[in-house]
Amino acid sequence: MLTCVGFDLDMTLIDPRPGMVAAMNRLGEDNDLPLDGEQFAAHLGPPLDQALRGFGAPEERIPDLITQFRTNYPDIVIPRTVALPGAKESLETVRELGATALVVTGKYGPNADLHVKSLDLPVDRLVGDLWSTGKAEALIEHGATVYVGDHIGDMYGARAAGAVAVGVVTGPCSRDELVEAGAEVVLGSLTELPDWLRGAFT
Repeated sequence: MLTCVGFDLDMTLIDPRPGMVAAMNRLGEDNDLPLDGEQFAAHLGPPLDQALRGFGAPEERIPDLITQFRTNYPDIVIPRTVALPGAKESLETVRELGATALVVTGKYGPNADLHVKSLDLPVDRLVGDLWSTGKAEALIEHGATVYVGDHIGDMYGARAAGAVAVGVVTGPCSRDELVEAGAEVVLGSLTELPDWLRGAFT
């Protein structure tokens, strides 16, 4: 029985890459640090602190850098972000099937909510600041039957929650990587999800 379908946000429901490039480059310029917006945007998924460490940001500066990034985010990233093909249709299909549409993302919750509202995505509930197996907490709490994501971390989270792990290859991870991480179904994009949901749960 389909009760709740969870979705990752970045590169699953939305494409924020142009804004992410600009925001990370701005952060680097403002702080005289070698932050690479293109590289950051090409590997979205892990939490921001991990990305900053990967660029060699000093540990003691990371909390302030995160605050700056989140403060700049609404003006830089939100206007440059679009919904990915099939996103709205997939969310609407979840509701059509009588289930709840849930977003569980590693992104800072208030900024994730701004994306949902800006793009008018039909999301019932949103939980931010959870990554990889940490996402299982929210998926279990909300009774998610399925979790859809583009990253191996999403597959780990789905499996940890006992939800069907559905991968989409719209992000940085390949089909083989998603399968190896536990994906039971891998789709080319969310345009394929409505038919899969109807076939699996009706």
